[in-house]
Amino acid sequence: MQQRSDRHDFYIRDKRGRAALTSPHRHEYFQIQINLGGDTVQHIGGAVRPFPRKAMAFILPHRLHLIPHPDDGDFILINFSQEFFLPQLKCDPLDLEDIPIGQAPELSPFRFQEHIDFILEDSAFDEVRTLLDRMRALDQNREFGVRERLKGYLFQIVGLVCQHFSEPLKALGASNATHQGRKDALARVRTYIRNHIHDPTLGLKEAAAAAFLSPNYLTHLLRKETGKPFSQLVLDRRMQLARTLLLNSQLPIGQVAHGCGFVDEAYFSRCFRKEHGLPPGQFRRAHQTPN
Repeated sequence: MQQRSDRHDFYIRDKRGRAALTSPHRHEYFQIQINLGGDTVQHIGGAVRPFPRKAMAFILPHRLHLIPHPDDGDFILINFSQEFFLPQLKCDPLDLEDIPIGQAPELSPFRFQEHIDFILEDSAFDEVRTLLDRMRALDQNREFGVRERLKGYLFQIVGLVCQHFSEPLKALGASNATHQGRKDALARVRTYIRNHIHDPTLGLKEAAAAAFLSPNYLTHLLRKETGKPFSQLVLDRRMQLARTLLLNSQLPIGQVAHGCGFVDEAYFSRCFRKEHGLPPGQFRRAHQTPN
């Protein structure tokens, strides 16, 4: 995974710091992006939302995202570690969505980014810009005490957004929107598997990309929500399709195997026997209704 922060704990820059990435990517740290000019869109998780001037984006660690800024646009981004932002939370960064709002309200914009357009009014945006200017000036000289002041400005920005969007944030917290978001993500993955089940090269990386998830996040999500790895999810679907084809068609076993994504008929038969206790041909004869 490519890391682009100059400092591990906290880093702030504008577009002149380095060129923006132009393909979906992820990183191990938190990120906030602030659009200073140039309307665009943001792709975060499975959501595509507007990202005009005065908008802010809050990105959790490991969350796949892309914000394609126009050439004449301007932006500031802030990268910071979990240890810098929330040192009291010792959980895996992939589990941050499960932290109750009451325990860490400052996580709210990050958790519900896919549901809200964080577009500020002029007065609030001016306040954010003032805080950003102070952060950038301070970050030039990391003398003793500066780290704590930077953290204070960061919390002021996050707190300002939480205050301005308090009602939708609280409503999303009460409705367990994070869990619904995970269900929607898994639904996208299952749709991709179903549509590509005949492809022997069907793999985790491609399915994750189709659902706009990182492979690491998808693996974690599957373990939490289903208790199964991706390979088992695919195998279950292939065995389900195999049963349907065996019982509802007269296709030769080799064609059934290929239709379920198996290149090798012998390997298909071994997998089927392990799952059902019988090889495919015997399973068909034992379960088909005689004419």
